Amino acid sequence: MSQREEWPRIALIGAGAVGGYFGGMFARAGAPVVMIGRKTFVDAVSTNGLLIEKTDGEERIHVTATTEMSAVRNCSLSLLCVKANDTSTAAKQMAPFLAPNAMVVCLQNGVDSAEQVRAVTNVFTLPAAVYVAVSVPQPGVVKYLARGDLIIGPPSEKTTEVANVFERAGIRCRISSNIEGELWVKLLCNCALNAISALGQARYRQIAESADAKRLMEQIVDEVLAVARAAHVVLPGIGDRQAGMAAAMEIATQMAGAMSSTAQDLDRGRSTEIDALNGYISRRGADLGVPVPVNRALFTLVKLAEQRGVP
Repeated sequence: MSQREEWPRIALIGAGAVGGYFGGMFARAGAPVVMIGRKTFVDAVSTNGLLIEKTDGEERIHVTATTEMSAVRNCSLSLLCVKANDTSTAAKQMAPFLAPNAMVVCLQNGVDSAEQVRAVTNVFTLPAAVYVAVSVPQPGVVKYLARGDLIIGPPSEKTTEVANVFERAGIRCRISSNIEGELWVKLLCNCALNAISALGQARYRQIAESADAKRLMEQIVDEVLAVARAAHVVLPGIGDRQAGMAAAMEIATQMAGAMSSTAQDLDRGRSTEIDALNGYISRRGADLGVPVPVNRALFTLVKLAEQRGVP
């Protein structure tokens, strides 16, 4: 059996920056991939292929692209990469076409995407904490800056099967027995950096070099950790402000040249994922009786900024 036949058929739903990058990695490795995205993306990729730009050069990859969700029908592995706010809608659109033995991996921000997908589709679904700095300067082009690894869980035979597929494509994938905690680590980093980058129109390097920004980050981290404790969530390796700041600053250093996804969305006049980030902490804090004024303020300011470009 050839290597191509050994690959599962893979669907990428929401072929933007993250979906475009990971879909490109799989297609580059020889996996049969179909990418489902907006018409502008599909037209560009169908005409010119998918272009991945890196600091050491660029690569054009030929991959199948479509606007039709029905393309997931023959795929045993679907990677959901839509914005967190669109998870439930995308899951409902996927559900009629997913085979009973299909597997879905949520490569998204936020902490509850997999639960939303399971509620609608009834198929095996894994959450993932994804760490990659990518952007889409124009349709069909993905600009890669840093990292490109993920954490999935909980451990199981199917989880191992999924991890092996990622590893074969050159994508580092770790399995965690505390995936909820890992998702909260990513949430903490996103809450500490995304809104500041967006509202300050700042790259992560600028945030890391600003004493005032770091003091603001400390307040955000304190609030996220307070909500996590009230929710009985254990963040691996992060028990206090110092450790939380270290995790966020590590991201800021590794992805120094990046603007947050929230900043990119505002720049394009699109809705952001702030509801699933600082907005999520704001809601959970209210539910649990934990004051989170800084996260609430950042959430409110980003929502107001959205109104400049979103009808």
